[in-house]
Formats: sequence, structure tokens, C-alpha cells
Amino acid sequence: MTSRQAQRETRVDKGEAVAKGAVIVVGAGPGLGLAIARVFAQAGHPVALIARRKERVQALVGDLVSYGMPALAYQADASEPGNLRVAITDAIADLGAPASLVYNAALLRRDSPTDGDDGGWVTAMAVDVLGAKVAAETVLPSFEGERQSLLFTGGALATRPSPSFASLSVGKAALRAYVQALSVQLVDSPVHAAIVTIDGTVDGGLPQLSSVAIAKAYLQLHEAEPGTRVNEVIVR
Repeated sequence: MTSRQAQRETRVDKGEAVAKGAVIVVGAGPGLGLAIARVFAQAGHPVALIARRKERVQALVGDLVSYGMPALAYQADASEPGNLRVAITDAIADLGAPASLVYNAALLRRDSPTDGDDGGWVTAMAVDVLGAKVAAETVLPSFEGERQSLLFTGGALATRPSPSFASLSVGKAALRAYVQALSVQLVDSPVHAAIVTIDGTVDGGLPQLSSVAIAKAYLQLHEAEPGTRVNEVIVR
């Protein structure tokens, strides 16, 4: 996919003053991804939404823009590193130095530890783990100022794996380990790396597990002062 194919689908007026850095959300969907974008936009951040399906991400951005929130849409497949790098690079070119990356992409698929589906596992690991690394290392050099964050969506499968969702269990465990390693690497920098581990069903009826409630945890992590930062928040 070329740069022009992965480019923005909805524009923000570059003449508008941007008081806060942009937030890039990879894996933007109508539930948690949109809620995260809305919470950050309400806090004054322009947002860039990246998703695999062009029509879906355009609709999400249209929803935000209809409420006066500055937002841009980009089409990219998180399983394709080059494609993802182009979309993130375009977002940074359009919106300037980012304040935060939120990696919310995951491949939800039923499989087993011995299903024989090599290709499915390769794709799952590309989305669940490699995409997070690609996104983080693409954004990191563009950070400026005294407060930036690299935030990731985790899950309870990381510590309580399921044989029915084996690749996702492995992916979430690997992602959690990656974020912990990243947090140690960045300990002396202004960049806060953390994972939000969701233990339960999002929007399944419990108020603390609503998309909006969970989205606020990401903003709180981003805004945390250096002395209060943690590398994992568990929401249950």
C-alpha cells in the first residue's frame, strides 16, 4: 500500500490552533477505540484513528467531527508493518508531534494450541505483538515536551490463558511482557509506557467495564505525574 492509499480520509483545518499534542489510536473500532478517542479529544487532544476498514474508520471520525472534535482517519492493517508505519507517519505529518500512542489492535479468533494453522498464528502475532512494537518505535522519535505516553490494551488472557483463544492468550502475554520491558527501557525518559489490562467483557453490563470508564483509565495514565506512574492498570 502506498502513502497515498494509507493517507488521511478526513481533514483537520491546519489553521486551527492545537493546544495539546495529538493522540494516535491504532485499532479504532466503534466500542473502546472510539471511546478512547473521544475521551482524549474532550481533553483537548486532536486524534488520529487508524483501522483496517476504510468505511468504518471514516464513520468513527465523522462521529467525532460532528461534535466539534478534531480528528483524522487513516486506513492501515496492523498485521502489515510497512502499511502501519506509513499511516502513523502520515498522522504525525498532519497533526504534528504526538502526545500519546494507544495501541488497541488485536486479532480475536477461536483457535487451539495445536490447531495446525500456522498462517493464522503468524497473522495473530503480527497484530497482537509485532504491530505494537512497530507502532511504538515509529512514534517514539517524534515525541516532544515533558509528557508523552505509549499505552496498550491488554487482557486477562495474559495471565489466565484459554485453550479456545490460544493465539490471543499468547499474544496478550507477549504484549504484557513487551510493555514491561519497554517501561524499563524508558524509565529515565519523559515517556510513560503502560498497559491497561481488561479483566472482563467490555460493555457487558458492569459500569466499570463500560467503554467510557475504561477509556478514562488511558487518559489517567497519560496525565499521571512521573512519581505516580505505573506500567499496568487492571480494570475489572
